[in-house]
Amino acid sequence: MTIQQTQADPRALILRYRTFLNGLIWLTVAVSSLTFLEPSPYDFLLLLLCATWFFSGFRVHRAIVPAALFYFLHILAGYFALVPYFSDVDSATYYYYSIYMLIALIVFSILFSEDTDRRTDMLLQGYVMAAFAASIFAIIGYFDIWGTAEKFAPAGRAMGPFKDPNVYGSFIIPAHLYLLRRLLAGASKSFGGALLAVAQLLTILLGLLLTFSRGSWAATIFATVMMVAMMFATTRSGGERRRILLVFWIMVGLAGAGLAVALSSEQISDMFTKRSTVAQDYDSGETGRFGNQRRSIPMLVDLPNGMGPLVFRKYFGIEPHNSYVSAFANFGWLGGFAFILWVGSSCFVGFRLCATDSPYQGKAQVLFPPVFVYFLQALQIDIDHWRFVYLVLGALWGLEAARQKWAARQAPRRALAAIASR
Repeated sequence: MTIQQTQADPRALILRYRTFLNGLIWLTVAVSSLTFLEPSPYDFLLLLLCATWFFSGFRVHRAIVPAALFYFLHILAGYFALVPYFSDVDSATYYYYSIYMLIALIVFSILFSEDTDRRTDMLLQGYVMAAFAASIFAIIGYFDIWGTAEKFAPAGRAMGPFKDPNVYGSFIIPAHLYLLRRLLAGASKSFGGALLAVAQLLTILLGLLLTFSRGSWAATIFATVMMVAMMFATTRSGGERRRILLVFWIMVGLAGAGLAVALSSEQISDMFTKRSTVAQDYDSGETGRFGNQRRSIPMLVDLPNGMGPLVFRKYFGIEPHNSYVSAFANFGWLGGFAFILWVGSSCFVGFRLCATDSPYQGKAQVLFPPVFVYFLQALQIDIDHWRFVYLVLGALWGLEAARQKWAARQAPRRALAAIASR
């Protein structure tokens, strides 16, 4: 055997490495719905993903600095708020988990800024697998098949492999939008592929209905309209616009027909009527969710360092159910304002990605609407430790870094074209 034969081809090694890393991204996302296990398989795979990616070397693009900086300031402020409660296990655990969320956000932002098209494809395909599997568990549990209601649908509300039906309902939004966009854009080239996408989409929507989560219902509707409007506004072809409208209304009709069939069940109809009320008993009143939030504001004005991580519930008996109030209560004024800046900068980047013509516009129109509605949901629920928020948001910032690098490559060509046109 010659020396040349024994030497590995560097290009082949790079290809195998990228294939393994991208496959690991898919697998990590595909198991992300298994949150009833603690620590979850997602957490272990994320550590493996970080190690695999880290030792290959990486570059940090300036585009992701705002996301990392604002959330780092949020976490830094949390340290000072935690100092009086270091011995409180719940407070310390909450804070350390917030650090974990920061690390995940930074890792995903950098990870998706390289090989962006392929890696976001892996993300979205894995996400569909996770959401579809979670919806199967949710539906099976709701109808108590094989005695699974206690595990997957307690209290008559489907939650699948999650611990909360509200979290499950919001988790599936990116998968719903990805499948819908593929249908609207005609990305499924075969009839069989389109039929599979429709079947997956309707299964996910049935699981969403059975959560009886008002917030998730509203978020899904808002995100869907937002994505379709963005697609319609940024599509130049009249034929593509007509297809978008036609397929969208067909899917609305199918979803409406499915809803009518589901509501023919007395069990589903009764719970739907009960849960579709705008305000529940636990929302209203001086000691309800919104009453506690109002009563906490004067206290927070007088507490620059906040109440401390998870101390809000010691005053009011329950969590704030508002991530913005939580940010100020848990991490003080600096932490609260840093959180708001993080949200604001993410929304600015998301809208710009969706409106700017670039190779990443289509994927941004799938990823940003869920992020935007999560930030809206944060007004009535605590989203600050939802793993998938940081996954999707990290991918969005990665897209922005990729867009800026693409724009930098286009700048000389545009300059030459401008000179030639004179």
